[in-house]
Amino acid sequence: MKSSVKKATFLGIIGNIILFILKITVGLIYNSIAVISDSINSFTDIIASVIVFISVKMSSKKADHDHPFGHYRAEPIAGLIVAIFTGIVGFEVIKAAFSRLMQGEVIIKGIAPMLVMGFTLVLKSFMYFYVRNVGKKNNSTALIASATDHRNDVLISSAALIGVGGAYFGYVILDPIVALVIGAWIIYAGYRIGIVNVKYLIGEAPSRELMQKIKQIAKSVKFVKGINDVRAHYVGVLLQVEVHIEVDKKLRIDKAHEIGKEVQDKIEALEEVDRVFVHFDPVG
Repeated sequence: MKSSVKKATFLGIIGNIILFILKITVGLIYNSIAVISDSINSFTDIIASVIVFISVKMSSKKADHDHPFGHYRAEPIAGLIVAIFTGIVGFEVIKAAFSRLMQGEVIIKGIAPMLVMGFTLVLKSFMYFYVRNVGKKNNSTALIASATDHRNDVLISSAALIGVGGAYFGYVILDPIVALVIGAWIIYAGYRIGIVNVKYLIGEAPSRELMQKIKQIAKSVKFVKGINDVRAHYVGVLLQVEVHIEVDKKLRIDKAHEIGKEVQDKIEALEEVDRVFVHFDPVG
């Protein structure tokens, strides 16, 4: 595992542990369902961060006898688990918020909940930008999913800040209402993370733009007369590509092999591609 990826995953774990302890403590002391809901979200973030760390470590392993095409599916599996956890938390938060609305429990006013939410906004904003950049540089779907979660936490904590702020100034009803909004947003975020990672698990084809780019690269190789077919699908987070190139039927086998190898090397140079299989169609 690269050091930058390891730092990003450890940042997620440590940051979420700190935020969970702060928010659950303050939320229980001041009886704020908005802060407690946000602390539950931080707790699931801890679990998600650990899952991301394990998956990234597994996906970085080299291919072996039992996994000849590598361990790339580990990351989208982790992303899907994060999505499921996220959805469960969202439903629990909504349930708790409805209960608070019905019971009308008293909230203890104080400045501490607002300070905790403000600190959360600053820390989560930093975590979002840092993890997103590392994820993009390393083409890590698990880290990108984690960064998306950090961004969602910024929005959730902003809503929680409105809730505790409203309660502080006498608008107590804002606290459970904001918790409802937080719950709904958490469910939506889980859905989005799940959709992105499912496509990697079911072997979805890449975008048309990328397919066209692959065809153009194959056509650019000398002695390739045309392209009959190109197929590609995701195996984990990277692509496997099958390309059928047309070559002169009079070419010697060794020359045709050189052409095929050049096509393979040029396409595999793409960041999104893991393996390329070249098939020859003789013409002429």
